[in-house]
Amino acid sequence: MSQHSGGEAAARVTLRHLRERVAEGGRFACLTAYDATFASLIENAGVEVVLVGDSLGMVIQGHDTTVPVTVEQMIYHSACVARGCRRALLMVDMPFLSYASPQQAVANAGRLMQEGGAQMVKLEGAAAQVEIVAALSAQGIPVCAHLGLRPQSVHKAGGFRVQGRDEAAARQMVEDARLLEQAGADMLLLECIPAPLAETITRGAGVPVIGIGAGPAPHAQVLVLYDLLGITAGRQPRFVKNYLAGGGPIQEAVARFVEEVKSGRYPGPEHAFR
Repeated sequence: MSQHSGGEAAARVTLRHLRERVAEGGRFACLTAYDATFASLIENAGVEVVLVGDSLGMVIQGHDTTVPVTVEQMIYHSACVARGCRRALLMVDMPFLSYASPQQAVANAGRLMQEGGAQMVKLEGAAAQVEIVAALSAQGIPVCAHLGLRPQSVHKAGGFRVQGRDEAAARQMVEDARLLEQAGADMLLLECIPAPLAETITRGAGVPVIGIGAGPAPHAQVLVLYDLLGITAGRQPRFVKNYLAGGGPIQEAVARFVEEVKSGRYPGPEHAFR
């Protein structure tokens, strides 16, 4: 019989804990999960932030993008993960067109928290989402703002491509990060941007910064769990490391990821963009 928790409960990870860790120069690890069993496994391996990503549209549902994922589907998977997540901070993606207005954003984020058990929501955007972030923050909803490659905008961006490589785009991203934090973003996530740009944004941020394909500077790293396990079909992104390549139990693979993130050994130069 499977169990999702056992023994004495550990203290719940909160935003305050993450801020304190970052202030002390520490790092933390984040992974995606879409069900209770994997949520329990990865938090027991030391992951501090569990992300219910709309990446489920691709790795669970088999879509080519995250665009088809709905609020109802995110609520369902978030509720599943919440049942297996007893210690880690539970962050949940707001799917495509679920935050087109402040009113819609507050309503859908409220559902993700009340029905899905989310403790924080993540939305993709730049300066155009400042009003949305401010509205969520005003209602006491913790927000992570996702910059760089934004998978929900893949059709407009022309594919899954590294962002912020030209000087104007890099300057704009630095300004977007500042404005989103000023509006109330409690965390930033940087995806597929040059490592020097990620370092600039992280150095200027007053909140924890999570990276994926953004080099070693961010305070934390996130991967899609299926990528970490080497079971995602197709070509793997440059920033992915297969932690099951040497064999062994899944929990040990996740624990290696956590240790390498916290020690600064992952990501290495081979995982970064310039």
